Amino acid sequence: MVNRPPRKSVNIVMSSYKRATLDEDVLVDCTDDIYPSSAMQVSVQQGPGPRCWSEKTRTERRLLVLSCSLAVALFFSLITVGIFYKKSHPGICLTEPCITVASSMMGAMDRSVDPCHDFYNFACGGWVRKHPLPEGRSRWSPFSHLWDRNMAVMKHLLENSTMKGLSKAEEKSQKYYQACMSEAKIEELGAQPLQKLIHQMGGWALTGPWDKNNFQQVLRMVSASYRCSPFFTVFVSTDSKSSNSNIIQVDQSGLGLPSREYYLNKTANAKYLNAYLDFLVELGVLLGGPENTARTLMQEIVDFETTLANITVPQEDRRDEELIYHKMQAKDLVTLSPAVDWMPFLTDVFAPVSLNDSEPVVVYAKDYLQKVSDLIASTNKSVLNNYMIMKVVRKMVSVLDQKFQDAEQRFLEVMYGTKKSCTPRWKLCVSDTDSALGFALGSMFVKTTFAEDSKAIAEDMVSEIKWAFEDSLKDVGWMDPETKKAAKEKADAIYNMVGYPKFIMDPKELDKVFNDFEVVSDLYFQNVMQYYSFSARVTADQLRKTPNRDQWSMTPPTVNAYYNPTKNEMVLPAGILQAPFYSSSWPKALNFGGIGVVMGHELTHAFDDQGREYDKDGNLRPWWKNSSVEAFKKQTQCMVEQYSNYSINKETLNGKHTLGENIADNGGLKAAYKAYVNWIAKNGEEASLPALEMTNQQLFFVGFAQVWCSVRTPESSHEGVITDPHSPSRYRVIGTVSNSHEFSEHFGCKANAPMNPVHKCDLW
Repeated sequence: MVNRPPRKSVNIVMSSYKRATLDEDVLVDCTDDIYPSSAMQVSVQQGPGPRCWSEKTRTERRLLVLSCSLAVALFFSLITVGIFYKKSHPGICLTEPCITVASSMMGAMDRSVDPCHDFYNFACGGWVRKHPLPEGRSRWSPFSHLWDRNMAVMKHLLENSTMKGLSKAEEKSQKYYQACMSEAKIEELGAQPLQKLIHQMGGWALTGPWDKNNFQQVLRMVSASYRCSPFFTVFVSTDSKSSNSNIIQVDQSGLGLPSREYYLNKTANAKYLNAYLDFLVELGVLLGGPENTARTLMQEIVDFETTLANITVPQEDRRDEELIYHKMQAKDLVTLSPAVDWMPFLTDVFAPVSLNDSEPVVVYAKDYLQKVSDLIASTNKSVLNNYMIMKVVRKMVSVLDQKFQDAEQRFLEVMYGTKKSCTPRWKLCVSDTDSALGFALGSMFVKTTFAEDSKAIAEDMVSEIKWAFEDSLKDVGWMDPETKKAAKEKADAIYNMVGYPKFIMDPKELDKVFNDFEVVSDLYFQNVMQYYSFSARVTADQLRKTPNRDQWSMTPPTVNAYYNPTKNEMVLPAGILQAPFYSSSWPKALNFGGIGVVMGHELTHAFDDQGREYDKDGNLRPWWKNSSVEAFKKQTQCMVEQYSNYSINKETLNGKHTLGENIADNGGLKAAYKAYVNWIAKNGEEASLPALEMTNQQLFFVGFAQVWCSVRTPESSHEGVITDPHSPSRYRVIGTVSNSHEFSEHFGCKANAPMNPVHKCDLW
């Protein structure tokens, strides 16, 4: 049983009661109603009955008036109490959706666990027991389940050749998918398409002669034509300090393994490094290289990446964007990093846009670029060439025949602890089609699955969440009034993008976007190459232009959401506006605890340790008073320490690395709960779910927690601790509720209970 908080007594105030006791005209009318004249006449004829009003004593008159008044007051009080009781005790919801979701929630819970001791296991213990990891999966959660459902919908749409009225872009998405599904043709071609591509780059020492003097040319080709980033990454995005324009940006690139930590702690990560080396060797052999030569060359690549890992800046040290933002001209890159011929490089990457050496560029990894230039200059050309070509090979593995995919699967089994399985080909092809033509596919998805009223309801919920966040600002004691006013203005200015970008519902606009993307039947590798070329042109076309609000970073079917600081906007794709996050037939408690917390999470990102650096117009500038900046850092240190005290599989979490997401989790829960309380105040208490024996306030918190129920392999958990800016699911729940006074109140948690520490971290 759940400990329920004591119910508060209800005081009914009848404003007419006092007025009635003083208004004598009303009292006379009352006595006439209670004692009709005909009855009084009969009584007089039959004997010494009640005396008339004039015959009564002054005391009797007062008593009679008081009795009448009390009777009337009681009558109206009973009516009022009845109305209020019905409003505050609406009963049990026995609709089919309510019964179904109540059953599901009950099955996910473990009622033997004290919610004040371990709320995650209380809410998710049953779910974890009933959901062993599916084959081939390293993690599983309601997010995964919903994505699988969305993928099944997309599969049906992509395979439905009888659909009428499709735009050209939508037809291209079907053709792209069908080429990916042409396994016979892919098997027939084998490694040939990639071998031909390597030959065009000047050859590879692993498989034959290679051009030893073409480093600059290969770097340009790999970066421009195949969208790889061997030593650094170059892209176009909004200028953080001038949010009305797009600019070239340069940053450090990723490595072959998910994080630099895998290379630096060789003892703890030996099995991953060994599996990675074996994988690279197998790829080399599949492409025609002798195994001994392949092992020698691939070991050189791993050693080189280890050196790169040493000069790569950890993500937790890159959170202050004011410190890492460096604006310069293209010609300054030559001085900063002379090992690269920058102007020919940038000209190729952003062709056909014309560039000159005064082109503005933002560098986010100044020290890294200097060091990587020194590393390139001091490294054997053969190693550099091998490394660049291997970056292309790794990218193309999923585009080649089954032998390549089997090799990758064996690597992933070690890397993420997945059980060997044969993932259906259609899932890979749906996912890849979503990546390449996701907005064309998203158009079909939205028209098939997304009700327009869901968009309107979600937008209303966002407004309620935004109100709650802004209203809470007045209670933020550590922030000065001037900064608080500016913070409210920023929250007011957040642009909400719900469901999908408008252009996908206009066939002409949609076709215009994908007009330059040629898709051919049966040749999957060629289509992927065409996509890289198309993507490069789209990127180049954005340079120097005003950022487009209709350009989303997530496709409509995506089960996720995001906040963009340079546009000061939050985006909620149609894919996540479904159960278990939202359903129009569920109690509001679950919707606010599900999608409401998601909305609050994204909104709070505007005020996390990175988002707060951007003003309401999306510009990176110091718009806070120094006193509030210092107070903010002091308040957030509490969360850094809180989450750094958590561990999973004996690995300690990095509270500094996960700070932004932890701030968003805590702020999101608080805003969503406040919005729900406000909804109740305006609409009255809603019916509760059957069998759970829980208040709707308790239901809100359980609904929130069950969104994060999750199972994960130890290897995947290890990778998450190292790379993920989010805390593990368990701590997204207990870390957040343990900071919530309202949670402890509604579950009756005693002081110093694990979920109710005396010292709580409170920011927004």
